[in-house]
Amino acid sequence: MERREFIQKSVLATTALSAGIPINTNSDNASKEFIELRVYESRSSQNLESYFSKALIPALNRLGVKKIGAFSEIGKSEPAKSYLLIAYSSMEDYAKINSQLKKDSDYMLASQEYNQLPVDQAPYFRYDTSLMIAFDGQPKLTAPELKPRIFELRTYEGYSDDAVRRKLKMFNESEFVIFNRTKLTPVFFGEVIAGKNLPCLTYMITFKNMEERDANWKAFGADPEWQKISKAPEYANTVSKIYKTFLEPLPYSQI
Repeated sequence: MERREFIQKSVLATTALSAGIPINTNSDNASKEFIELRVYESRSSQNLESYFSKALIPALNRLGVKKIGAFSEIGKSEPAKSYLLIAYSSMEDYAKINSQLKKDSDYMLASQEYNQLPVDQAPYFRYDTSLMIAFDGQPKLTAPELKPRIFELRTYEGYSDDAVRRKLKMFNESEFVIFNRTKLTPVFFGEVIAGKNLPCLTYMITFKNMEERDANWKAFGADPEWQKISKAPEYANTVSKIYKTFLEPLPYSQI
């Protein structure tokens, strides 16, 4: 192994292990994106959004992340929440870019005011991060057109790792065809490998408005193929709990 490759893999392993991520070098993952979803509980959304739009997102774009989603919840949440969706080309890319970010002089300059905020003006209480590997059937994030749109973020918990594995199989082998047919337009589908509520999977779909959302989910539920596979014994008890959150893009969102 070349020295440079060895060093890169060592850095990746250290980063992954510190985040509690299982290392998997299987070549099947080579074409699938590594997805990060952050959820911030905001204290000052103005300070936080200024940091996102003027420092963090431009820096990640410079370092090779093509499109980043920034969202708020539809309706009022307490505390207010801000969401960031970042898709890296690989787990290696995630480690490399986050290492480079700490040394990026333009980023450090742009975030200087944010970093100097006093404790009584802290922009958030806490934030959670979920790290995901994209599904086989949806290996890359798909950004919709930047026109009026809403998003539905769904997390499916499974009672066991095998339950989630069977739900992944259900999506990859059957459900994606039905999603496309009933216009449940995908943004991303991710197997959560580090984060809350494990074992689980998370995905995001997009619509023009809530009326379209309701109509398309109704069509999905009535689809004959869905009626058939939803009753298949091999997929019984794959989902034990579902979390749904409705989001709208912030003005600077690239998704």
